[in-house]
This record gives sequence, structure tokens and C-alpha cells, in this order.
Amino acid sequence: MVASARTEPRGSMAMELTIGDPALTARLERGMDASEERLRALAAEAQDPCVAEVAGHLFGPGGKRLRPLLALVGAEFGERAPSGAAPSATGPSATGPANAERSAADPSPAVEAAALAELVHVASLYHDDVMDQARTRRGVPSVNARWGNTTAVLAGNWLLSKAAQLAAELGPATIRLQSKVTNRLIMGQIRELVGPSDDDDPLSHYFTVVAGKSAALIAMALQLGAVRTGAPEHVVQTLAVYGEHLGIAFQISDDILDITSTSEVSGKEQGKDLAIGVASLPVLLALADERPEAGELRTLLTAATAGPEGAGLPRAVALLHRCGALAEARTVMHARLLRARTAANGLPDGPATRVLHALCDFVARRDH
Repeated sequence: MVASARTEPRGSMAMELTIGDPALTARLERGMDASEERLRALAAEAQDPCVAEVAGHLFGPGGKRLRPLLALVGAEFGERAPSGAAPSATGPSATGPANAERSAADPSPAVEAAALAELVHVASLYHDDVMDQARTRRGVPSVNARWGNTTAVLAGNWLLSKAAQLAAELGPATIRLQSKVTNRLIMGQIRELVGPSDDDDPLSHYFTVVAGKSAALIAMALQLGAVRTGAPEHVVQTLAVYGEHLGIAFQISDDILDITSTSEVSGKEQGKDLAIGVASLPVLLALADERPEAGELRTLLTAATAGPEGAGLPRAVALLHRCGALAEARTVMHARLLRARTAANGLPDGPATRVLHALCDFVARRDH
């Protein structure tokens, strides 16, 4: 498969989520640019040019950069929020060009949070792509496709070690949060690899895996930004609840996109999860009862779905559409988004909270 060259314009997601608030848009875009500079600088610390190239492979290609963006949004709730922010009911934070013009050499607390969140996330992508035998990621060849599985695993480990080093430099609260989430992430990956036991409910197992992977990372990003800028503890915890539900909804939308979207749109191979037998939510819902399509779909999945040439993939996709599993998955996704919105309603009213609601809208329309 030829990798898609499609990339997201820098800051496009920030602009989409902050319509009507040019000051917030500008802050988030500056933060995104600075966090990418910081990530490239961290990769360059590898000293060995080969390690630096592999470690920084996904820092260059496009993408929505959701987790760094979430860290920057979380930072808006802090008492030491970026220049011009109005983090809480207590009033605006201090302003000044020194805060607004931080660079990679002098990163702000929000930028450090954004870089840390992306380090952990990209490390998980390297490991995921090895497990899934993925050939593309963010519209470019995956690390395992370009350099091999062993290099991809070691590069992911190196990124996790850099994340731990950065967290240690940022203080005890940050390292506690980063280490807890890394533990959840690895446990989620192990549970996904091992699969449910004979006594486990497959749907419960699915949500346990998703909570340990996608949801934990998204919640961590929001919390990191808030912790680094001194947000009150109740705000940090509310952001964690919001992030857990948003993260699960986001993963469900990914499951749906794997079936319905082309690689040119998603930046990943269409039907890859389905083809390798990943138990996505639509598949689990389709197999959960005795609908007429379930037997044939089960046979396709047992036969590695589509075989080496993908001949059965279109049939499996058609069955998922026909039996209503995709519609059911969307219903579950919207229920999670409602829980995320409810959590956001407990936060101080302001531009950052409105961004969180806009993120729910974004996830809701992702696959349409």
C-alpha cells in the first residue's frame, strides 16, 4: 500500500475548537508549535543520529495532535495559566510577553505538559503498530514497517524512558501521574494481547482495555496541563473523569472509522483492525447475539477475516452495516460523550470549558 501524503494543517484542530475566540486560538497554536519544537529537541538528545531519527519519526508528520492540544487546554484551568488565559472564577492570570514567547529552550509548564503527553502517546503507537503489524501511521510508513519490529519496540521504550526523565524533572506530582498512566497503558496492552478469559464478558474486557489505553492517555494529557499550571485538585479530578469518557468515545469512533473510512481520510489502513481480528466494539456487538449475520461474520473472523489478499473484508464490512452493529456502536459512543459533557458542566465556565464541549461535538461527527 502506498502511504497517503495527507496531513492536517498545523493548528487546524485548535481553530476548529475555538471559533469566536482568537486569543485562545493563538495561545493554543503557539503552544502546539512550541511543543513540537520541544519534542524534536528531546529526540535529538539521543546523540546517536539513527536513534534520533527513529525516535522522532512521528513528530514530523501531520495529525490532529489531540493529546498535546488537550494538555494545553488543561493548562488553561490553572492559576499559572498561559498569558491571557482566564483559568477560573478567581480572575485572569498574570500576563506578559515573557510567558507568551517561550521557546523549546525555555518551555512553559503547559508546553512541557504537552510534550510529555505526546511522548507517552507516540511510544504507545510504536508498540501498538508492532502488535497490529501496521504498515502506515499518520499517513507515513510506520516505524516497524520502515526499520523492523525490534527497532520499533526499542524506540518505543526509549521514548518512555525520555518521558520518565522529563516527568522526574517536572516534580513529584507529574512523575506520579505519568508513571501511573504508563502502568495502566502497559496493562491495557497486555490485556489486549492476551484477550478475555473463558469467564470474562468480551464487552467488559473491551472497555477495560480501552480504559487502560486510549482513555488513560487522554485523561493524563488534560491532568498534566492542569497540574503543571496549579489548577485546584477538584478541577484536576473533574478533567480526569471527562478525559476517561472522552477517551472511550474517541476509541469507539476509531473502531467505526476502521470499518467505514478510507486510509486517505484516517491516515491508517482501512479495515486493518478487522483484518487482523482485533475485537473492536462493532464486531463484539455483532457477535453478542444470534442475529442471522453473526454466524457468517464469526466464520470470517475465525478465518482471519479476509485472508492474505483481503478477499473477505468487503463482505465482513457489509455484514457489520447490515446487522446494525455500527449504529449500536454509535449509540454507545454518544452515551459516553454525554457523560463527558456532564463532567465538563462541573468545571468553571469559560473558553477552556467550551473547548471541552466542542471536543465532544468533534468526536460525535468524526465518522460522518
